[in-house]
Amino acid sequence: MRWRLAAGLVLAAVAGVGAYVRLAPSDPARWHVAPEAAGPWGEVTAGEGWASLRLPPGRGEPRALLARLDAVALATPRTLRLAGSVAEGRITWVTRSALWGFPDYTTAEARADGLYLRARLRFGRGDMGVNAARLKDWLSRL
Repeated sequence: MRWRLAAGLVLAAVAGVGAYVRLAPSDPARWHVAPEAAGPWGEVTAGEGWASLRLPPGRGEPRALLARLDAVALATPRTLRLAGSVAEGRITWVTRSALWGFPDYTTAEARADGLYLRARLRFGRGDMGVNAARLKDWLSRL
């Protein structure tokens, strides 16, 4: 009888965490910020739970690249625009994992010297390379 109670409590806890991850609101003031970028131009650089990319203007005018990137991002499964626009010069998207719905935030900003992108997770520490893989995929589709 006790094992059933314990199993029920574990299931309730897992369901509660799952619901929190999927339903927790995304605050644009926290996530729609100027992206920091590290590493060489044109290469995805990754750290624990984040990835960044800087594209030089040689690949196209930064606002035009941002417009193309917006189309690529919105064509990505489980990805929605959280804030921003091409006209603003900065866009933040939320991409959720398939199983649990963990949100990752990717922000791109058109600057005079190029397009800056940063992808980062919200929950946990490591992203198992998911953010870097997404940036590489988006870069390949630009």
